Amino acid sequence: MGRLEKEEINRKLLHILALVLPVFIFYGPSLLDLSRTRVCWVVIGTFLFSLAFDFMRLSQTSLKAWFFAKFGSMLRVEEESQLTGATYILAGSFICSGISLVGENLAASVFLCLTLFILGDAAAALVGKGFGRIKIGNKSLEGAVGCFLLCFLLSNFIFPYLPDFLQKWGGNYTMGNVLMISLAISLLELFPIKFGRFTLNDNLYVPAVASMLVLI
Repeated sequence: MGRLEKEEINRKLLHILALVLPVFIFYGPSLLDLSRTRVCWVVIGTFLFSLAFDFMRLSQTSLKAWFFAKFGSMLRVEEESQLTGATYILAGSFICSGISLVGENLAASVFLCLTLFILGDAAAALVGKGFGRIKIGNKSLEGAVGCFLLCFLLSNFIFPYLPDFLQKWGGNYTMGNVLMISLAISLLELFPIKFGRFTLNDNLYVPAVASMLVLI
């Protein structure tokens, strides 16, 4: 059994704060009387701010030292010299907010898939670190199973009862939808896209790709 470090738990708890993004994308128009376009612009602005801060952190020694002193325990090794996961989550949310502009059914799909990915990714990391034995690259089969189970439970027993979700989804919300999306998120999280030695950050594309499955 692996060792689940306190830093990883804190990292994923902070990661879960990103749930405000899918909630804002889906419910922002009705709760805040904003158009979906304005919601998209807010997400874009937040992403650009995070991106600018990351570039400043990487280029300015004093800011880098301050950031590392405050949050270094939660950073992965590669994030010390690259963009943080938070910036990638915001980038993925920006893409998802753009997808939500296409139609209300896709706004519902984005809400579902972005939420499932944020929570499923956290579950995969925590289960994998704590119980993972069967390694697949840098991840584990146990983590993928944990991700799938959480996605399945949430999409089957929670989302159908959330306000406006089924209405915006349109058509039938079937067990096929639940299984397809849960499996897609789990597999895309487990097998990252690679271009030679470069691995594409899964925060960037998994929720967006999964959201488009509603069109199949």
